[in-house]
Amino acid sequence: MVGLVLLMRITRTNQTEGAELYLASTAVFIMEVMKLGICCCVITYQSDKSLLSELNEHVMQSPIEMMKLTVPSFLYTVQNNLLYFALTNLDAATYQVCYQLKILTTAVFSMILLQRKFSPKKWAALVLLTVGVSIVQISGSRDSSKSETEKHSQFIGLIAVLCAACTSGFSGVYFEKILKGATTSLWLRNVQMGIPSVIIAFITIYAKDGAAVSRQGFLGGYTPLVWTVVTVQAVGGLIVAVVVKYADNVLKVFATSFSIVVSCVLSAIFFDFHASFAFIAGASLVVMSTALYAQPERKRRRKPILPESAPRK
Repeated sequence: MVGLVLLMRITRTNQTEGAELYLASTAVFIMEVMKLGICCCVITYQSDKSLLSELNEHVMQSPIEMMKLTVPSFLYTVQNNLLYFALTNLDAATYQVCYQLKILTTAVFSMILLQRKFSPKKWAALVLLTVGVSIVQISGSRDSSKSETEKHSQFIGLIAVLCAACTSGFSGVYFEKILKGATTSLWLRNVQMGIPSVIIAFITIYAKDGAAVSRQGFLGGYTPLVWTVVTVQAVGGLIVAVVVKYADNVLKVFATSFSIVVSCVLSAIFFDFHASFAFIAGASLVVMSTALYAQPERKRRRKPILPESAPRK
């Protein structure tokens, strides 16, 4: 995912003079079509029934389930558009750190929708996370080497990341809530979400970028690198779904921490990114909070109740 973030950043910023910038809305649409196609191929390979039979049973004959999944489909489509917009205005390192606020939003929505309770240790981790992200953002806004335009772009990028973190938290918890006790396979669930996602993404193109599509074409600005980004994002989204289902927390935390550190290093090498002391301190707090939040709770062992000794005669 680190490579994907950096590639997305390159495609959104490193444009030759006079070259057209591809439309993020079309990239999201193509990505959703690719994901839907991959899922259909997997279902065809795994299922004893034909693909049409599976789609008829789980899509055409399940309108209520499809309506339920329209909510996360819409939110994920919005989220993907926001992330492209954020990476146009933020460097990859700041983006990676700030996007970890999705842990906080997920926790809040888990309390509201799932009535989940958190230990003092997890609350401490959430506070650390918030402080860390705040330090990173403040360090960027006070950087005297940045022009007012750059600071404004960073502020807009931050708003986009915060909105993406909120949609990520809500849609993830909502999806978990409606999946409780469901026996439908992961790939069929992705198809159920993918169909409305494709429709919503297509509507978004013409609602948001209709004039731009008429001017430069649907695939205007697409290069081999852009196609690589879209393909990796489609495949990566499905891999993440599998990892989230089967991997343990330690692996996920390691991946998150590793992605933040590597993003900082590669941004410094390729994007002339200079990490201040405040940025390093804030990023370190985010990594620490992620590790602390994912630690399993230790259950207190109850002392065994010894049987009362028989009374002496």
